[in-house]
Amino acid sequence: MPDWFSVISENCNFSAKAIRDLDEIGFVIIPDVVTSGDLSQLALAYDSAVASALPDNKIGSSTTRVNGFVNCGAEFDALYICKPLLDASCCLIGQPFKLSSMHARTLYSNSQAQSLHIDFKTNEERFPLVSFILMVDHFRNDNGATRFLPGSHKWSAVPSELSTECLADSENQTVLACGQAGSMIIFNGSIWHGHSANKTGTPRRSLQGAYIPRNAQAGTDFRSSILSETLDRISLLAKYLLAV
Repeated sequence: MPDWFSVISENCNFSAKAIRDLDEIGFVIIPDVVTSGDLSQLALAYDSAVASALPDNKIGSSTTRVNGFVNCGAEFDALYICKPLLDASCCLIGQPFKLSSMHARTLYSNSQAQSLHIDFKTNEERFPLVSFILMVDHFRNDNGATRFLPGSHKWSAVPSELSTECLADSENQTVLACGQAGSMIIFNGSIWHGHSANKTGTPRRSLQGAYIPRNAQAGTDFRSSILSETLDRISLLAKYLLAV
């Protein structure tokens, strides 16, 4: 098997600006990861997979989350091996890495904003963690676009440790990550973030996941959960990134 991390590293051409934004701000938006020609088919596959999901998936007060999208069809195979995501993971993690999870998340219409949170503390085992959100729908300022607190990935404090007054001040400093459907947000897992309020009458869809160092424990054990038809379909690079 090829030394895939070396292959990814040698072919990494992430722009200097994108690297700087990830380092200083904590997130970057990459447009047209899924082109308009492929987006309608992906959206149809998304709706079908969510509708047929088992009832043990997480249904919350503001979102429905469906796990296991690696197994949900060929329409999703290219997402977790897309070059900008691998380039960003190579730059931020700096060592061999693997996919930890990939799931769908639909934000309900007329739902309130999510509290600011982090995916991982900087001193946790799986850090550094590179998270991503693929916009299945446009992310707008009125339909629940994810909001980030720039630079907060470098702080030692986390939202759960702050007073209500400090949190309110932090909320006022967040910025919205808006973009066209097919765009991808790539961000440091330690940045403070959360979806904003969806003030519209339409749900807002996304696909989300994360990369972690290869020697860390993944959120999903793909080796035991991957389907035979998925294994037959995906590339050698994909198998490496799933550690199967």
